[in-house]
Amino acid sequence: MSAPAQPSNQPPVIRLALTLLAVAAIAGVIVGAVWGLGKVLGLLAPVLWPLAVAGVLAYLLDPVVDWIERRGVPRTRAIFLVFFFAAGLLLAVLASIVPRVVVETKQLAGKVPEYSQRLQVWGQDKLDNPPTLVKQFLPFLLPKPTEGGTEPNDATKADQQDSSPTSRTFASVLPGVTEWLGKQVDKAVLLFGILAGLALIPVYAFYFLLEKRGITENWTAYLPLRDSKLKDELAFALREVNDQLIAFFRGQVLVAMCDAVLYTVGFLAIGLNYAFLLGFVAVFLTMIPFIGAFIVVASALVLSFVQFGDVLHPLLVLVVFGVVQGLEGFVIQPKILGDRMRLHPLAIIIAVMAGTTLLGGLLGGILGIPLAAALRVLMFRYVWKRPMA
Repeated sequence: MSAPAQPSNQPPVIRLALTLLAVAAIAGVIVGAVWGLGKVLGLLAPVLWPLAVAGVLAYLLDPVVDWIERRGVPRTRAIFLVFFFAAGLLLAVLASIVPRVVVETKQLAGKVPEYSQRLQVWGQDKLDNPPTLVKQFLPFLLPKPTEGGTEPNDATKADQQDSSPTSRTFASVLPGVTEWLGKQVDKAVLLFGILAGLALIPVYAFYFLLEKRGITENWTAYLPLRDSKLKDELAFALREVNDQLIAFFRGQVLVAMCDAVLYTVGFLAIGLNYAFLLGFVAVFLTMIPFIGAFIVVASALVLSFVQFGDVLHPLLVLVVFGVVQGLEGFVIQPKILGDRMRLHPLAIIIAVMAGTTLLGGLLGGILGIPLAAALRVLMFRYVWKRPMA
């Protein structure tokens, strides 16, 4: 007969303090691991981003390749057929949209000084004729003027003339030229790396699609663990992460494309300039839910205000935003994603902010959502619910 468990002699306060210390230590280890992962991703970005893009491309094209293969076509030939049609569709879309986007980008770049002047005039008008409520607080908000002028004196002007480039010696110009040449070499190396990565994307995607069956069936054999319960649990966790990545990227890319088309049509309908440019940018920004759409609509609001100078068209931009978000939430996402990404909107926002902060950049924000979904699955399996046999 086993002896009864002896009660602990530690006071409850000490036990609580030790528990909180252990939780804080675990949280610190997790944050440190994520921070270290972000640093590793930053160092290996030239190698990893072509693999990541190729993996997303393979996720998108795999259902089409499987469909063609089920019709009796060999898998290698099916992959080439899908690549051929995908390349043709991409070239057709780029040929029809990219020239318009380039034209609108040049127009917007030429209009930036005019739009900036309009915003300055509007702001100055609001400062000169503020509303009654603002007038009461305006003296406390504006800085007090400093005494004395800001015009440079004759000595300062003489110093500025003496420091002009024509008066510099060869010895002082040489370091600047060397630095400029170094920057140009760095840009050339970076451009070469980007072009090499773009060239490797279809190669990686081809082999991902070709070796899909072998990878799916035999990848657990390459885990550096003996056959055990730990290896089975690790395989389960990796499968869940992979399933979440497939569900997110395969679905979110299609959702972002649908959003971009809807934004373009809506902005064209209200007569907003640069609608194609905003829709093209929305393809990439709306990959990050909520935040990407907010950036798109904020840009559209500013452009509509400086273009029309009234209140009606910014309100129409908000109407377009509401319609697109309603269609996305009630029609597009349920049809494409279903219930595979079961995350609360607040959890998605936190995941995006945490991924952007810890992993860094747009890639970190995008990866934060599927990683949060995978964490949710693991928490439900091991923490929040009793593990199933």
